[in-house]
Amino acid sequence: MYNLVRKWLFNQDAERSHDWTLGMLRRFANTPLSLAWRQRLPAKPVTVMGIEFPNPVGLAAGLDKNARCMTAFGQMGFGFIEVGTVTPKPQPGNEKPRLFRLVDDEAIINRMGFNNDGVEALVEQVKRRTYKGVLGINIGKNKVTEEQDALQDYVACLTQVYRYADYVTINISSPNTPGLRNFQHGDALNGLLAGLKAEQKELAKVHSKYVPLVVKVAPDLSPEEVRMMAEAFNEQGIDGVIATNTTLSRDGVSHSELADEAGGLSGKPVRDRSTCIIRLLRSALDSSIPIIGVGGIDSAGAAKEKLEAGASLVQVYTGFIYKGPRLVKDIVNNL
Repeated sequence: MYNLVRKWLFNQDAERSHDWTLGMLRRFANTPLSLAWRQRLPAKPVTVMGIEFPNPVGLAAGLDKNARCMTAFGQMGFGFIEVGTVTPKPQPGNEKPRLFRLVDDEAIINRMGFNNDGVEALVEQVKRRTYKGVLGINIGKNKVTEEQDALQDYVACLTQVYRYADYVTINISSPNTPGLRNFQHGDALNGLLAGLKAEQKELAKVHSKYVPLVVKVAPDLSPEEVRMMAEAFNEQGIDGVIATNTTLSRDGVSHSELADEAGGLSGKPVRDRSTCIIRLLRSALDSSIPIIGVGGIDSAGAAKEKLEAGASLVQVYTGFIYKGPRLVKDIVNNL
């Protein structure tokens, strides 16, 4: 059935299709029409960061930015859902068009720019959720916030989402917010992590609940940069790493007429790059720090590749857009 729906969706503008789909999922999640996507998956629990996940396949951040479709995605059988990226203040994101399908390559280029309704609106959605599964919340900084003030934005988001999240992801790797990737290096990275770990400690006391902090990294890192980031994660006591975000590289898609579009590339072309980063991280991180693998996962084989490289969990996004809910079931059934 999804193949029929996809054919229609892929004949429409990419962002318009995205918004329409989310609207339908939200509207019909609690009606008999949800049978179109509901799936019953076998239990394959795994405990990571002290959290028991019903299965190791999650939905990556970026698809449900404002946490409006958690129920529907939960019905598809995801072991966990990550919402966001959310910023302290609402922001419209970059100018349209900003989302492009490279269908022949099973890839997407996006330059959305953290378009979201703001952290207060997201928290209201999360408060009213009927989804009872594992929830990650991905946080970032507003575009207009100066780099020297970025910690304030991350702390503001962390403070508001802490009590409602099972884990919180620090997004410092999107290529679509100017200067954001500067926080993957040196003093900027250490300062940000130290500030957030200090806030985590205080919030854990206030709420009598320890919520793990996870950092999402880019695939466009050299082996030396990966090693230095891993050292910082080890020293600061980061609870987990998500590898990876989208890439600025156009390796493998240079033939496409859309290759020159600005933004981050995701999907099948980033598969090997993200797996390489996972291997490098696994060799440099403390054994107690788990990795969530994401990037080009479009089959059970691709998911196993990430797990064998050192990931404990995986997330899907672009592969899910191309393959539909069946991808989640196929991966879980074959793990």
